[in-house]
Amino acid sequence: MPHLAAGATSSALLLAAPAVVPLVAAGMYALIGLRASPPVAVVPPARRAVAALPAGEAPVLVAEAPGPEPVVVRHPGAWATLVSPAVILVCGGLLAAAVRYGGALSAYSGLLRADALTAWMLLVVGAVALISCGFAPAYMAGEQAAGRATDQSLWHYHALVQAFLAAMCLAVVTANLGVLWVAVEATTIVTAFLVGHRRTRTSVEAAWKYVVICSAGIALAFLGTVLIYYAARQAGIAEAWALDWPTLVARADRLDPAVTRLGITLIVLGFGAKAGLVPLHAWLPDAHSQAPAPVSALMSGVLLSVAFAAILRYRVIANAALGVDFTRVLLTGIALLTLALAAGLLLAQRDYKRMLAYSSMEHMSLIALGTAIGSPLALSAVLLHIAGHGLAKSVAFCASGRILQLTGTVRIGRVRGLLTRAPAPAGAPAPAGAPAPAGAFGLAVVALLAFPPFSLFASELGIARAGFAAGTGLGWVTAAALLLVLIAFAALAARTARMLLGPAPAEARPTGSETTTVWPLALGLAACAALGMATGPLTDLLHAAAQAIGGH
Repeated sequence: MPHLAAGATSSALLLAAPAVVPLVAAGMYALIGLRASPPVAVVPPARRAVAALPAGEAPVLVAEAPGPEPVVVRHPGAWATLVSPAVILVCGGLLAAAVRYGGALSAYSGLLRADALTAWMLLVVGAVALISCGFAPAYMAGEQAAGRATDQSLWHYHALVQAFLAAMCLAVVTANLGVLWVAVEATTIVTAFLVGHRRTRTSVEAAWKYVVICSAGIALAFLGTVLIYYAARQAGIAEAWALDWPTLVARADRLDPAVTRLGITLIVLGFGAKAGLVPLHAWLPDAHSQAPAPVSALMSGVLLSVAFAAILRYRVIANAALGVDFTRVLLTGIALLTLALAAGLLLAQRDYKRMLAYSSMEHMSLIALGTAIGSPLALSAVLLHIAGHGLAKSVAFCASGRILQLTGTVRIGRVRGLLTRAPAPAGAPAPAGAPAPAGAFGLAVVALLAFPPFSLFASELGIARAGFAAGTGLGWVTAAALLLVLIAFAALAARTARMLLGPAPAEARPTGSETTTVWPLALGLAACAALGMATGPLTDLLHAAAQAIGGH
């Protein structure tokens, strides 16, 4: 049977490549970084002046306007990072073609498995990684010019990013819930070093806060996984298959309800911490505001969604073992609390990177609400929302990083007239028709506000329709959620308008062309808008993915 052997081999390659290729790339970058020569002198960062204050008051550091931007040379390994996103996208596309009608592929004795949800998440991870890695060379060159990075630290940065991609892809393609837990924990370890990449006091503090809170969440998820394993063994499932997701779904009715209920609760709280949901959400604004912009794009764009994809998997088991009401009540409560907290914090926010982080909490709460509703329309809208949010938020974070480099501040009150300076923030016009960082930031926020034609409009509309159609109880919940979304909408729109509109400061400085930063942002915005107008060949995959997680 040569054709069967060839099919098994191709399936194994498609399933392993998304995790193996970034992991190999990480090892190569790490090896080169270890052998790199010590850094030479770097350009000092922007100077800071001490503001004059009345006697008896402590001095306050005030950032001066950045000087002329130096000419920088791209890091030799920067563009090679695009290989991994390309491989992930290709494998995701080929797997999507194979499973788009509801089938599944497996390899390595069932350790790796791909269904429609796997293919959809791989496409999302690959698309956001392409935006982040495409934007990184210009961004990290600016960091190096400002003295915040060296050649050796850049090798380490690229190695960690590739390891991050490998861990996320492993979490997506594995069918073993124990390996899923290990992969999500690996993302915590890797991204902790990325959050503290600048090695400033605030970034190191944010990294420690991230490690402590997410480790607590992952510990809860570990306890939940152990309880599910215990319930599976008590139900007579063999040891080798006690954490196999398809096996647990098929035999969920045999699981002990009390043990399963406790295990699922711990799992939702634990993986919910990585997804930015209450009560273990406090790491998110600090980590996203202190990490390098391309890393923030990956963390907000796909890490939150990969963690929530684990909840989607466990929800199928819980519904079969306990009925739909248990996870519905649990996820609804968490979604409303997270949404209320995000809306309130957005109203008081003065930092535009933290503003984007709280916006991520808002969107993850909508994803949780759609999952709680659980109808085919709601789950399809949830998956579309995951893709749209990933694309829009990655563009927003990348553009905000460039704005920070050009203005020297993250304070919303100190950034004015970005659009009136030039098509690029304080810069010369970009190529015709290409959105520059300020324009891309504005358009990304428009997408996050769910304006058409962007896909978040269609996904939020789908969640709202599904909620009102599900019954009186969920109808009131949906109405309350929409009210909170309107509050968040007003806060985000008002603060973004203050940054983009109005007269430009007199000290605004010109910069060079933004060509190298434009194409990833334009690509992300175009993809988000295209998904909003038509899912095209992804329609069957979207419906099959919704069915795979219970949208029958």
